[in-house]
Amino acid sequence: MKKILSVVLIAVATSVVTMAVAKKYFYPTIVYQHPTEESSDLHFANYTEPSASADGGYVNLEDAAERSSKAVVHIKTETKARAVQYRSPFGDDFFDQFFGGGQRYYQQPQQSSGSGVIVTADGYIVTNNHVVDGADQVTVILNNKKSYPAKVIGKDPSTDLAVLKINETNLPSIPYGNSDDVKLGQWVLAVGYPLTLETTVTAGIVSAKYRNIGINQTKSGNNAIESFIQTDAAVNPGNSGGALVNSRGELIGINSAIASPTGSYAGYSFAIPSNIVRKIVADMIKYGNVQRAYLGVAYVDSKNATPEQISALKLDKIEGVYVNQVYDGSAAESAGIKEGDFITRIGNKTIKTGPEMTEQIAQFRPGDNTTITYLRNGKETTTTINFKNRFGTTDIVKADVLASLGVTMRELTKQESQALKVKGGLYITDINPTGLIGKQTRMKKTFVITQVNEKDITTTLELEKLLASGEKEFQLGGIYPNYQGLYYYMVKLD
Repeated sequence: MKKILSVVLIAVATSVVTMAVAKKYFYPTIVYQHPTEESSDLHFANYTEPSASADGGYVNLEDAAERSSKAVVHIKTETKARAVQYRSPFGDDFFDQFFGGGQRYYQQPQQSSGSGVIVTADGYIVTNNHVVDGADQVTVILNNKKSYPAKVIGKDPSTDLAVLKINETNLPSIPYGNSDDVKLGQWVLAVGYPLTLETTVTAGIVSAKYRNIGINQTKSGNNAIESFIQTDAAVNPGNSGGALVNSRGELIGINSAIASPTGSYAGYSFAIPSNIVRKIVADMIKYGNVQRAYLGVAYVDSKNATPEQISALKLDKIEGVYVNQVYDGSAAESAGIKEGDFITRIGNKTIKTGPEMTEQIAQFRPGDNTTITYLRNGKETTTTINFKNRFGTTDIVKADVLASLGVTMRELTKQESQALKVKGGLYITDINPTGLIGKQTRMKKTFVITQVNEKDITTTLELEKLLASGEKEFQLGGIYPNYQGLYYYMVKLD
């Protein structure tokens, strides 16, 4: 018995000594202490919730997801069956219109869907233009499954935004955030109705800002405004028009596009910044269309310049947008900007690229004033600029007559004009069958408008001025590349 007790005591003693040695040499001493100013080098070894002004560290996205999902809606659209006339670009359009030339076929009814965001409690909803463009009927389904017919208040192909209205009050809405404050690496949520699913929330980070991917140019040509927020939050067909929100549940963008070789999510999605959205929505609600400010310059930046231009213009050494043309009567000319200047700041926003500049200008209306800073021969100058509309005035612009035509067009390049042996013109790249040209004529894509009511035109601005003159009927004349002769189409404005 004494022998067994001795063995136990020796084992206990050995264990105690072993633990003491291990504690001293192998395990660090842990001191629990509240951080104070006197001990500022001490930090808690745990994650903390973000403050109201930061998105760094561990981010709890639960509240943002719950609140924003209630204010994101499902949008369903329907396009009715319609007869479509097809004709090849031969012969006289007047003759065909009177005697029924061409072949007729029926376009089947179509249904599609997307997402939208409630921005006011009384039923105003923002979505993408491409979600509702050409639709005969638009239906909004809330998160609680209630369904409402929606009225299209306004559409803007240049930014791919549209505003809807439903007759309901006390709706949940998402407050606007400041997209200028969005940071690379910041956590964001994409909220919408992808594929055929119900409300879906995905998370990711901001992977780039001021992206210009050229997608809006297919609808609005030279008037396209692109300065996307790029994220890796999963966005799929059906997410278009949905919300991109930060960890505080604030709207910082409207999901609009994805980069994908398959048509489904492949790692990158693009959202329209909320500062542009806020202004476009306010314009459509107040005026029925967008009151767009124009600077009035042509420019080159480090993103679209050739290597030769970068070297010759010193774009690799000077941060800013190089002005290579100032239009007569423009806001830029009135502000004293000249060819060869570098625009470096608009208001309090530093400008390094063209998309940054267009994003800032898109937040102003004609008649608004701000400061503009530019470099000339190495000397920095800051002056006040008074923005104008596309007609060179500060007046309110009425409904966009160009948009009512329902075509996408671009101006001919000098090389194209020379090849076609014309002074210039407007090349039709797409025709919406629900627009005035699509409904009233049999104009086809590739047509080049060279005159209106026998007056030569070479720019979209010239066309717009003629259409806004107050007349109701117009004869559009032009040519088809590779075909002989002039073609004429009659269009009557609503």
